[in-house]
Amino acid sequence: MKAYNKLVRDNIPEIIAKDGKVCHTRILSDEEFKKYAFAKLLEESKEANESQSAEELADLEEVVLTAAKSIGCSRGELEKIRLAKSKRNGAFEKKILLIDVKESK
Repeated sequence: MKAYNKLVRDNIPEIIAKDGKVCHTRILSDEEFKKYAFAKLLEESKEANESQSAEELADLEEVVLTAAKSIGCSRGELEKIRLAKSKRNGAFEKKILLIDVKESK
């Protein structure tokens, strides 16, 4: 038996059962949900980085929205924050790579 101990999409247990396998699950508390949602961000980010595919980016976006929900932040609120940061700091359109920073005297 392989142990996973990770947050999965809602239909995964049924998909596993249709494959003739048995899985054990439990419902997380709100605090646990937050912890596992943020851990899932790392997993999905790594997968998106490795594959550089739209499908993995879509998974990452789903998990970002899930993590936001876990801290009480709606999609709309998240978008407002994103737009404010983009206005203040810029986006990534100019493709700037920061090499280093030297202290001025």
